[in-house]
Amino acid sequence: MAYEEKRAAAPVKPHQVTVSEREKLTVTGVEEVLRFDENEVELRTSRGRLLVRGEDLHVGRLAIESGELGVDGTVAELVYADEPEPGGFFRRLFG
Repeated sequence: MAYEEKRAAAPVKPHQVTVSEREKLTVTGVEEVLRFDENEVELRTSRGRLLVRGEDLHVGRLAIESGELGVDGTVAELVYADEPEPGGFFRRLFG
């Protein structure tokens, strides 16, 4: 028997981004909306943090239970940011 048991990883929610005519954005796999205004929407998805930049952005549909988000406006940029593993340095050190 191994000295250290590894926990099974939680299943990852499917994540998809769809942009239509740069005016309608649909995102699935949304776990949390961190902040939003008319120029930026920042959210945490099952595949990392996503920042949406543009003009006149409006959250038209938000269903956190199902992980779906709809944004209307002019989409200029989509940026993923890698998130550090929860617990940081000490969790990696002591596992």
